[in-house]
Amino acid sequence: MAQSEAETGIDLTITETIQSLVESYRQMTIPLERYLFFILLPSVAFFVLSTVGALLLDLPMAVRAPIPLLGFLAMVSAVFYPKILLSQRKRELNNRFHLLITHMTVLATTKIDRMEVFRTLAQEEEYGELAMEMHRIVQLVDTWNQSLDDACRRRAKEVPSDAFSDFLDRLAYTLGAGQSLEDYLLSEQEQIIQHYTTVYRSSLDSLEVMKDLYLSMILSMTFALVFAVVLPVLTGTNPTMTVSAVIVMFIFVQSGFFLAIRSMAPYDPVWFHPEEYPSPIEERLDKSMYVGVGLSALLAFVTVGGLFGVSPVTLNDLLFFLDSVPLPFYAVVPITPMLVPGIVFRQEEQRVKARDDEFPSFIRALGATEGAKQSTTGMVLRTLRKKDFGPLTHNIDDLYKRLNMRIEPTAAWRFFTADCRSYLIQTFSEMYLIGREMGGSPKQLGELIAANMNQVLQLRQKRKQATTTLVGLLYGITAASTFAFFIGLQVVNILAQMSLDLNAGSRLDVNSLINTGVYNIPLIEFLLVVIIMFSAMLSALMIRTVDGGHKANTYMHFVVLSWIGAITGTFTKWLVTQFLAI
Repeated sequence: MAQSEAETGIDLTITETIQSLVESYRQMTIPLERYLFFILLPSVAFFVLSTVGALLLDLPMAVRAPIPLLGFLAMVSAVFYPKILLSQRKRELNNRFHLLITHMTVLATTKIDRMEVFRTLAQEEEYGELAMEMHRIVQLVDTWNQSLDDACRRRAKEVPSDAFSDFLDRLAYTLGAGQSLEDYLLSEQEQIIQHYTTVYRSSLDSLEVMKDLYLSMILSMTFALVFAVVLPVLTGTNPTMTVSAVIVMFIFVQSGFFLAIRSMAPYDPVWFHPEEYPSPIEERLDKSMYVGVGLSALLAFVTVGGLFGVSPVTLNDLLFFLDSVPLPFYAVVPITPMLVPGIVFRQEEQRVKARDDEFPSFIRALGATEGAKQSTTGMVLRTLRKKDFGPLTHNIDDLYKRLNMRIEPTAAWRFFTADCRSYLIQTFSEMYLIGREMGGSPKQLGELIAANMNQVLQLRQKRKQATTTLVGLLYGITAASTFAFFIGLQVVNILAQMSLDLNAGSRLDVNSLINTGVYNIPLIEFLLVVIIMFSAMLSALMIRTVDGGHKANTYMHFVVLSWIGAITGTFTKWLVTQFLAI
């Protein structure tokens, strides 16, 4: 009975997978016939030819075996590519869904025609796929003369996002029943925010599971690499080949986890990068980047040039306090100056987040005061700019000065958001500005925007906690795995020296018991340094992905993780030598 239930469950899973795959082919943006003839069929032919070639070629099995696997990978990729595209489209719809609904609500409260709401949102390129869906609804109404509720109902059947589909379905029913767009959207606000919160928290929970899996897999790979270093002492196999094979597997495992974490991390950017509105912050960030890259290039020349006798200054001259420069230091010293842009970008990001924390209070106070005094934003800011809004106070004062200088309000707000450099401030300021220009109630706009942004900031606090635990986990794994790597390497190195001493004074052939002659210790140490650097790079990228901050944050964590690996490896070699010397 239990077996039949399990078989039924498997059959249902296979059926659902096939149905979802067929649906993804149906929703492709390119014609199905073109995809079949130009992509799918050639990939199947490539798989068949690779299989036949592997059978006919007169080569060793180790060389022939990967050939059909490559063809099979190409065929599977072609078969499931439409489903991957559909999942990416679904992700794009869900990422900015709550911002679109907030923006739609702001427009609806201005009492403009409901079709103008959809036309305005269709022109917002920032919303990506959501803006395209708004455009499709507008096309159905304007070109095909369908009613708005029929257009929403039709698009609800086509979109891959369940949340967006349900929203369009409810919107179509409500509009068909005669309810106004404003009333419906205001009643939907709490549900939309709750849905966004649920999705955000579920993504963070998935990241917690991934961290546990990542820890288990990295520990397993660490043991495998240590065994690959030590076991050839007894077996006599080529340790360089075994270590290289495990390192390749190590790289694949870490890359897979990075891609998985990248796909699971919630979409919540911190930075805003305007191109047409320069800011002093941009100049400071650019200078730090120039300094870091320039110094890194100089140290790279000193390090490499010193090895080949090209540079007049060598790394030994720079690290004069060391008797000999350890091999890991040759890798980490040239990248050390990248700490400069990493630290500068991190400091600016902390200021951006501090402005985010103050913005809900500011926009609520601005809306309430404008509504009470029935005056312009510039008149309200004359008194409001004297309030303490933390790091945002200076930007508010600049906004008042620009408005007081009779700069066009839209341009003044754009300069304000450019100086703040915050994605949330830019998005919600744009909503407030458009709402006020279209005659919306400032008090209602301020409260609506503040409530939505406060919810996002609360979720960011949970994301910050998840990032902190990930940082501690990755820093600890880096130190622990490097410690294990170099213990095995140094033990083998000492055994090799002992076997030489024993052979010199004894008739017993020690090499018949301990196979140290197969080791190329400097080459294996170089491979270990490579995997430490690669692991530091991917770990830094994981931290940046989970944190959601600027890409330059990767530099700081990369440098710190690399130095942790280098110092741990050097200290481990010295410690093992001291213990075994006793």
